[in-house]
Amino acid sequence: MDPTEVPGKSFVSEKAPVIMSPTLMRSAPREINHWWSQIRFRLQNRKGWNEMLDETFFLQAKCVNDIPLFYEASVNNVGCIKKLLDCATTNIFERGALGETALHVAVMHDSYEAAVALMEGAPELINEPMTGELYEGLTALHIAVINQNSNLVQELIERGADVSTPRATGMYFRKRRGGLFYYGEHILAFASCIGNTPIISMLISAGANIRAQDSLGNTILHILVMQPNKIISCQIFDLLLTNDEKTDPTIPLDKIPNYRGLTPFKLAAKKGNVVAFQHMVNSRRIVQWNLGCLTSYLYDLTEIDSRTDDMSVLELIVCSQKREARSILQVTPVQELITLKWNLYGKYYFRLLLLVYLLYIGTFTLCCMHRPLKDIPENYTKSEIDQTVKIQKTVKESYVTYADHLRLVGEIISVVGALIILLLEIPDILRVGAKRYFGQSALGGPFHATLITYAVMVVFLCILRTTEMPGETVLMALCLVLGWCNVLYFARGFEMLGPYVIVIQKILFGDLTKFMWLSLIALVGFSTALWTWYMTQDHLSIPSYRSFPITFFTEFELTIGLIDLPVDHTIYTHPVVHVVHCCFSVVSHLLLLSLLTAMMSDTQWRVRQERDELWRTQIVATTLMLEQRLPRSLWPRLGVSGLLYGLGDRWYLRVEDRSDQFVQKIRRYAKILSHNEETGNNQSPPNDDSVQEVKDTKETKDTSHPERKSLQCWEILRQSVLRAEKKNKEHLDSVEMKCV
Repeated sequence: MDPTEVPGKSFVSEKAPVIMSPTLMRSAPREINHWWSQIRFRLQNRKGWNEMLDETFFLQAKCVNDIPLFYEASVNNVGCIKKLLDCATTNIFERGALGETALHVAVMHDSYEAAVALMEGAPELINEPMTGELYEGLTALHIAVINQNSNLVQELIERGADVSTPRATGMYFRKRRGGLFYYGEHILAFASCIGNTPIISMLISAGANIRAQDSLGNTILHILVMQPNKIISCQIFDLLLTNDEKTDPTIPLDKIPNYRGLTPFKLAAKKGNVVAFQHMVNSRRIVQWNLGCLTSYLYDLTEIDSRTDDMSVLELIVCSQKREARSILQVTPVQELITLKWNLYGKYYFRLLLLVYLLYIGTFTLCCMHRPLKDIPENYTKSEIDQTVKIQKTVKESYVTYADHLRLVGEIISVVGALIILLLEIPDILRVGAKRYFGQSALGGPFHATLITYAVMVVFLCILRTTEMPGETVLMALCLVLGWCNVLYFARGFEMLGPYVIVIQKILFGDLTKFMWLSLIALVGFSTALWTWYMTQDHLSIPSYRSFPITFFTEFELTIGLIDLPVDHTIYTHPVVHVVHCCFSVVSHLLLLSLLTAMMSDTQWRVRQERDELWRTQIVATTLMLEQRLPRSLWPRLGVSGLLYGLGDRWYLRVEDRSDQFVQKIRRYAKILSHNEETGNNQSPPNDDSVQEVKDTKETKDTSHPERKSLQCWEILRQSVLRAEKKNKEHLDSVEMKCV
């Protein structure tokens, strides 16, 4: 791993602010300082990241063995440690390869007695941090917490260890690509990520700051969202919120954003942490009433709805590059909110936009079909093979008749429409970023590139017309192709067609690109081989091979089967030509085309697995696009204002939840039976005779008691429920949701 990819910053502030403004950019001095530290590290360590780690850790192990105090601390030899501390020549502040002291070594090796002896003999080491660039800022309490050594943690706290100020800012603990873990910087963050509740309680009782933020502005809740153990993270999440509420804060802990403007709730949506997102949604909902299996909930739409938040959950899900983020679109109330927006307003506005675009591109097409042409003059010079009979009129000759004036109106509409397209697309590119805007299929992907290219070409076409410069025909042809291809973008407004357009995109920019690269290699080789023979022949004997570019194009046509083999058997042809043609047929038709077919089938199968997710993502992206471009008066806000009912300045969406008790009973039976099976599997297997005896007994019972069929039915139900639970990773309860 290259250390230059470490995105953490090298600056460290003593106290993290309570709340940060949702800025998306870091200050210039800090950014320069960060990159300078990376350059300096790269100049000092010319080896790779993994090589540097190996050398550092091997050197650290060597230091432990070479330094007497370090060695005795690692083997927990209390007697020798006391003698070394009494010796005048012993340097208690001696550092190892990582900048560690003897106390750090003792805590790393869980040497409790040695650590106590060092704290008694040298209390100055208790709050001493490591100084190496990898482990910079790491204290003994950090290590004891991450090793979950409760006795050492308690001993360090009782002896005055600082639980709030120390921050582990070394490169090994920063958030980086390929990093094995990211626990933040503060000691309480380390304990929270480990999930040790007693240690967390000890640290909070000792005065640890629950609202501490690291160099990225992440609070402990942000860091918990990014941990792999999602269930334990949710439990610690609730524990920290409960302790924070006791301090009566003005701003809740889960509302504090990091330096990128993301709260823990939004970060869970961006990272695709469905468990944490669902947990936070459920903790914010309000139960209106219960009536048997029916429950009415009020879901808080704060941070979810894009009406008043430019960085809402919906926006983050669409812009996220993680597939797991799309799963959040199925979580209540996100799914209901999307459905309401699309069915009430979105699909009608989008289809109206389709109608407007069809009228626009139809107008442009008619203008191109009736462009001003005139017969070539008598003094017009052209080659013998040029069959041109009409040329472009001048500007003065182009707008004379009534039909010319009608065409002028259409041309003005075409140019104004192109300018409007550019004015609408460019702000979105600046807001989202070119790479994400053109690279993600959910946002439109290549269709935005084709639309912008079309608009730019139309503007240039207007310039060519007014200046009477040549080249209008080429631009006009390209504009027509791009403009009509962009109609496929509006297929996302229809559930049947939307996923297939994504298949086309993935095939064009994935499978077909790979196929063209492979085909290019074969075409260059075989075309050159054929041209070595035909370059010695009369160019008019076989026109398909009269030059190398024509030969190359002919072989391309043969590859995709557009023409027959252009070989004239009435004239002499060298045998090597037939050999080359046979080899080319095998490579192009049997291998490359078969490979392309297999790749396209695989792409279609993969998209079919994600059909529902892709459809919802397309709908969300389209809805957000319409919300940003249409006036707010045309897009009423959905939900109910909490001010009207004493629920605060928030908007809520009411959802009725119907829990099927019969399905829950089946699930309980399945759980009990599966537990019994696991218990039986853990026992020693019986011998073959006993198995056969039991089998015969079961067969006898089954034939003598017809009511055994009911047990078989329960077994079928149990297996079906187990399979359903295995497939469904998000919801454990079978519920029916109805949005009101």
